Amino acid sequence: MSKIAFISAILSCVLSCTVEDPSQYKWREAWDSGETDPVVDPVIPETKGKPRYVWVDAAANYQYYANDANYIAADCQRIAQMGFTDIVVDVRPGSGDVLFASSVAPACRKVAAWVNGRYRWVERTANFDYLATFIAAGHAEGLRVHAAINTMVGAYHTSIGDVGMLYDHPERKDWCTVDNLPGGLTNAMEDPDTGPRFLDPANPAVQDFLLTLLGELAAYEGLDGIVLDRCRYGDNNLDAGYTEAAKAAFTTYRGDAPSKWPVIPQGQTYVSSTPSQLEKDWLTFRCKVIHDFMAQAVEKVHGVNPEVKFGVYVGAWFSDYYRSGVNWSSSRYNLKANESSYKWVPSNYQKTGFGDMLDFIFLGAYAGTNGIHGSTEWTMEGFAKLGAKRLCGDVPFAAGPDIGNGSGFENGHQEKLIPDIVNTIMGCSDGLFIFDLCHIRMFDYWDAFKTSIDNYLKTL
Repeated sequence: MSKIAFISAILSCVLSCTVEDPSQYKWREAWDSGETDPVVDPVIPETKGKPRYVWVDAAANYQYYANDANYIAADCQRIAQMGFTDIVVDVRPGSGDVLFASSVAPACRKVAAWVNGRYRWVERTANFDYLATFIAAGHAEGLRVHAAINTMVGAYHTSIGDVGMLYDHPERKDWCTVDNLPGGLTNAMEDPDTGPRFLDPANPAVQDFLLTLLGELAAYEGLDGIVLDRCRYGDNNLDAGYTEAAKAAFTTYRGDAPSKWPVIPQGQTYVSSTPSQLEKDWLTFRCKVIHDFMAQAVEKVHGVNPEVKFGVYVGAWFSDYYRSGVNWSSSRYNLKANESSYKWVPSNYQKTGFGDMLDFIFLGAYAGTNGIHGSTEWTMEGFAKLGAKRLCGDVPFAAGPDIGNGSGFENGHQEKLIPDIVNTIMGCSDGLFIFDLCHIRMFDYWDAFKTSIDNYLKTL
């Protein structure tokens, strides 16, 4: 599988899991009685060793948690028993609807989940507070709980239908990005391909909406952290971002109107070997848009609650991550001196680095089963070591693999690799990050992670 195809797979493929019977697990009396709003205990005991995070994707796990708080309690118990210290709960899937109390965003009532090789609708009929339930259940087991949102998205188009706030509010169509597709400039809502409908990061209305959401999240009692996912330009990469709002902001940034629009020729997927000054400016501008939004997000979250940690998830393949309009390195990192694929950048590009303004960051070290060790990208160890270099020690980071998608992981039966993955990542990063809980369930990796983490802790 090519790198591009692999990235596409991890962005779009969400695997299903066989539904288990939660009655097999030990219950706390509150959950047995059907109580779904227990008191949150914010006191989390100190944990031994580096933090260990497991991600809980909304769509992939929706069939378990959407209507049954017992599953949430059961899996928090099992996550703690495995030796993880933190859970990252996705509360805004690709549809843009939410699984927490919001005054501005609609509640997520259904998702189009990828189940057994096809999309199918999974609906929510329960009304318990999804996020608050995770906070309570996680804290009851000594876990820290972080809320993740898919950020620059507003709807989802699938082969079985459409879902999300932009379909419910067609007047917000101009919130979407405009992409340079083969048929010309196309609003994301009119893109025939399946997938999330990306928002325009340069649109002030989009930014204000998202900042309001983050303020509501930061106010949640007991929440330990907030994580931004998909805080970037769309899956079309260099094709994305050609809205009128972006053109106006780009004109202000440059001091004059662009002589060519769209700036990057259709079909070009990487920066050319001799980019024009206009192309350099455009690629820098997109990263500045994300950088400036990130700064506002940090200020918003910490302004509401200074105790809530703020971070992001990014792909660790930094060498071409500029295509998504993101520079996750520290602003102190010298790109031109250290990155062969960034020789083209103008001097002000380095200022778009935002890693040093975060409380923590997740690096998706999404190498295949044959890529645990190494010193380069597309190995887990290389991703982590290069990530440490690019972040300059300015922010703690957790790295780790996608254990369900991609080369060698997609069919399971990789228990034997998990001890090596845990030890390798723990040895070259500030923490372990595993995507996703659904894959642990699907491939029955519970015992493998417990044994591996127990053995890691014995070395401390």
